Amino acid sequence: MRNLITRSISGIVYVTLFLFAILYDAKSYIALTAIFAIICIWEFSKLINSKNIIPYLLLGGMLYFFINPIEGYSSLTSLITTLIGLLILIYYLFSSKKIESDTILQRLLLQLIYLVLPFYFLISIPFIFGTYQPEILICILIFIWVNDSFAYLVGKNFGKTKLFESVSPKKTIEGFLGGLIFSLVAAFFISYQHDNPRITLIDWMIIAAILSILGTIGDLIESKFKRQANSKDSGNIMPGHGGMLDRLDSLFFAAPFVYLYLYFII
Repeated sequence: MRNLITRSISGIVYVTLFLFAILYDAKSYIALTAIFAIICIWEFSKLINSKNIIPYLLLGGMLYFFINPIEGYSSLTSLITTLIGLLILIYYLFSSKKIESDTILQRLLLQLIYLVLPFYFLISIPFIFGTYQPEILICILIFIWVNDSFAYLVGKNFGKTKLFESVSPKKTIEGFLGGLIFSLVAAFFISYQHDNPRITLIDWMIIAAILSILGTIGDLIESKFKRQANSKDSGNIMPGHGGMLDRLDSLFFAAPFVYLYLYFII
């Protein structure tokens, strides 16, 4: 009971802080997300035993050029690089091979592909149609929270078939499907509340599916990193939840794929 209360308070503080930053203005959103990214890089660096400051410098450089864009710059190259890197991580997840992080170069590439670039696209999503539209990100967060909540509830009450036992013994196929189905239901309701004519019901359902499926994969990949490091949590900054990386792994992993859909398909 005490752990549940601690977990609830910690979650409420996190959600309130995140929503306030998103709704206040663009600068507060960028600043808070950058702080989250720095914490995640720090936690991940401990998991892979890296003490390199280059990832923090790369994050700072990308944020600078995001705020002060270079004329003629296209995010396409960065997006392709990110997607290829994340697909390689997915391959390592399903192949059961160890994700190598023995050399400085391997650790640096992992930090860049797994965190720095995905966080760049997470920051970019609300600006994707030219102006800051915080409601898009709030809808995305709703999908993530609905998926996580119902995956847990359905899995706990009806889960029997393990989803990926070697990496995350508690996740079940039933829980995964429950999260996906309720995310699609949430997309149905959101489509009638969101007034952006460019995003239709079908678009919202596809975005919900991307977040549910790839968010789950992102969570599994983080679990694999923790298993390789013999660590239960990425940190303890959020009492009852673990680290910031544990909290955001689904969101930042799926962000580049959502960006791809919003920017190049809609």
